[in-house]
Amino acid sequence: MAKTWRNLFPLVHDWPNLVRAWQRCRRRKRYSAGAAEFAFDWEPRLLQIQREIEAGTWIPGEYHHFHISEPKPRKISAAPFADRVVHHALVNVLEPLYERRFVFDSYACRRGKGTHRAIQRAQYYLRRFDWSLKTDIVRFFPSVDHDLLMDRLGHQIQDARLLTFIRRIVDSGVGVLADEVMYRPFPGDDLFSRLRPTGLPLGNLTSQFFANVFLDPLDHYIRETLQVPGYVRYCDDLVLFGRSRTEMWEYRDAIAQYLCQARLRLHPNKTHVAPAKRGVNFLGLRVQPNQKRLLNSSLRRFTRRAARLQWELQNRQIGMPDIATSIRAWLAHADHANSKAVARMILRRITFSAGAEPICE
Repeated sequence: MAKTWRNLFPLVHDWPNLVRAWQRCRRRKRYSAGAAEFAFDWEPRLLQIQREIEAGTWIPGEYHHFHISEPKPRKISAAPFADRVVHHALVNVLEPLYERRFVFDSYACRRGKGTHRAIQRAQYYLRRFDWSLKTDIVRFFPSVDHDLLMDRLGHQIQDARLLTFIRRIVDSGVGVLADEVMYRPFPGDDLFSRLRPTGLPLGNLTSQFFANVFLDPLDHYIRETLQVPGYVRYCDDLVLFGRSRTEMWEYRDAIAQYLCQARLRLHPNKTHVAPAKRGVNFLGLRVQPNQKRLLNSSLRRFTRRAARLQWELQNRQIGMPDIATSIRAWLAHADHANSKAVARMILRRITFSAGAEPICE
């Protein structure tokens, strides 16, 4: 029987937890207007948040929407800074509990995991097995069903006040991504099925965490029921490894059928079975058994990303420390792919200027 957790709600609005949430939230946003405004009188604001959460009167604010084109066209919905503090406070409480049940090879938005560990793990499996299956889920975040998500959270969380609070955050995304997904019926649907609330806003920390909770049963199904010998998941990108082509397609069919229970579908045009020696395109790299290369599309994204950082710097949306952190992270990523020299060559074409010397030479 699955372990259940009770009396968690007081931990969310506990003062030390709210202070820790604010500190984590401001790490990368201290130069934004919302973060600066909140920091000006952060103690009264946190006290107000604490009172509202405890009384059950806290209500999410309006989202700010914008679109990005890299790595693919997506709509980002940014919550107000104060709401992001609340999101961190919730995740601070739930993350350690769920971390114990998540499978080892789920790598997105988890401490000690991340893209580099996922890539290394995929390469490890490419060396051990003869075949790979690479696939992802169609419009995953816009398609997450709120009722099913709450059911899954309710299996472990036996705290009515906390579930009501979580539902308020989840339902704040209703309609936010309505233009991102077209309704397609699942077996057993009726005329009211298209009215089911769906969608997790891209940009929320809670959305990233809830994504792992929502897909955790799939991870256990793949590992424990299908007994797939090699498996890596990063958000909605799945890579499986096995011993034969037939085995790979059987895994695909079983996963597609299982996902119907979660009202999700595999992407037919992004599902590929190939010999392991050819490698797989995964998280911006061409990962092969003995090497990793940056994809040309990834290099183009980096060029546009650097130009975007320069624009944000000139418009005082970020500071030089933010740019330094972002560029160093990218260089580390390129270094993992034996492409650091290429990345530095691109950087030499761009000067980050705000009264300071360029970051990279």
